[in-house]
Amino acid sequence: MPSIANTFPVQAIMPVAQIAAATAINVTPPLFGLGILVTVLMMFKLLLTGLLRALLNIFKPSYSFEERTSPEHARMLNRMASELETSQPSTAAELRLLVFRN
Repeated sequence: MPSIANTFPVQAIMPVAQIAAATAINVTPPLFGLGILVTVLMMFKLLLTGLLRALLNIFKPSYSFEERTSPEHARMLNRMASELETSQPSTAAELRLLVFRN
């Protein structure tokens, strides 16, 4: 006794083909949208990185070398002033003046 799949092979495959077509139709628009998004991001990569760096500088500004080393420099001058306090008080006073000036 022949089965229906042997008799009508196209009709047996139709539900599978319909499911595959429906899946392809449902998946295609998000893939096109993702492709467009990636294209736009690649075209404006430099602009977007510049904007991100500007936002980063707003919330976390970078300091110059002098600003980063000034507390260290002040501690060094204070240490030298305290070492020279007994032997050369005028030099120690000038060093402390330099610390407070900056």
